[in-house]
Amino acid sequence: MRDHHIDLCGQIDFTRTEAMPLLARDAHFSFACNGCGDCCRGREDIVLSGFDLWRIAARLRLPPQIVARGYCRASIGTVSHLPVLRLAPVKENRNNCPFLTGDHCAIHDAEPLVCALYPLAQEISREGQVSYFLQPTGCGGQVIEARVEDYLARYDVPAREQTDVRWAQTCMTLEDTVEQLGAQLSPVLVRRMQDKLWQALYFGYDYAAPFLPQLEKNLHWLDAEFAKLTEYQQKRNNASK
Repeated sequence: MRDHHIDLCGQIDFTRTEAMPLLARDAHFSFACNGCGDCCRGREDIVLSGFDLWRIAARLRLPPQIVARGYCRASIGTVSHLPVLRLAPVKENRNNCPFLTGDHCAIHDAEPLVCALYPLAQEISREGQVSYFLQPTGCGGQVIEARVEDYLARYDVPAREQTDVRWAQTCMTLEDTVEQLGAQLSPVLVRRMQDKLWQALYFGYDYAAPFLPQLEKNLHWLDAEFAKLTEYQQKRNNASK
């Protein structure tokens, strides 16, 4: 999968169709699973939010940037111009997820949201409305039936919804901000802007401290850094007149 297929801090090029209606929390759904772990093999679309990276970093007791360098692939979204981080398949191991051990996840208690939800998927609106729907699967095997709210509770998904909403809204807001700022800045300053985005969204975190307060602090810092870049560009523009 090419980098341009994945964008907006974790939203993949996947469109929900009429065949995948939104499910109420008390709705029941079913899917087939043979427990083979194939959903972790050959995947290049396991995208991490900053919160996902922080959780994995805490599980491994490593700084987020080290985890990202060792286990992930980084790119800049071609449309949003925002950082996108996804797990890097291990080519020497049949393109499996780097955390797949046998048929099991080595970081099961800190697995990314997209993995915890599967085969459900999450949709968050700009207004913060959280919805879920069933992705198509073709695994075969035992038919599993569940109620949405019970399935979500297995990995404490409801407990992290507030953070996931804040992350999604942050990305959607930044997409607009970065588009405007990128049109004003020189290429060199655009690269500086991207470096600051990586720091604020993914790397500038202590895994031993709560994530959300750090995100808010980083976003405040990012606003100040954006203002500095804008001021510097304006000075350069004036000097060239």
